[in-house]
Amino acid sequence: MERGNSKHSPRVDDSMAHDTRGTTQGTTGGRAEEWHEAEPPGEDQPEPAAVPAGDNRSGTPQGMTSEEVEQRSRLGRYINLSALPGDRSTLRNSALENEAPDDVLDEIDQLPPGRTFQTVSEVWAELGHANETTRW
Repeated sequence: MERGNSKHSPRVDDSMAHDTRGTTQGTTGGRAEEWHEAEPPGEDQPEPAAVPAGDNRSGTPQGMTSEEVEQRSRLGRYINLSALPGDRSTLRNSALENEAPDDVLDEIDQLPPGRTFQTVSEVWAELGHANETTRW
């Protein structure tokens, strides 16, 4: 019988296969072992806290709130990069292909016809919202 391994004996191969069975077959054991979990912080180390809500989060650019960043990102999720540069109808078709909700389609419908937009930030500004004042 061909075992495909010349470094171990059949007994060692079977033992190694048994040791990894939980990981390879997804049964109990595997990564649920206690030694896989992270150690708690030491006595002199602070407890990890949740990310603060609101504008205290890092990464919010100057001139925008974190809510505005989220709203602009939500708009951009439904506009493919291949649709840019594009006019209102191109952006709307892209949003329809990506199954955009009605409120996003309503915002795109507010854009002026015939104008070509290069970026989602231009679309966002045309809708009357603020963009960041300085880039990173």
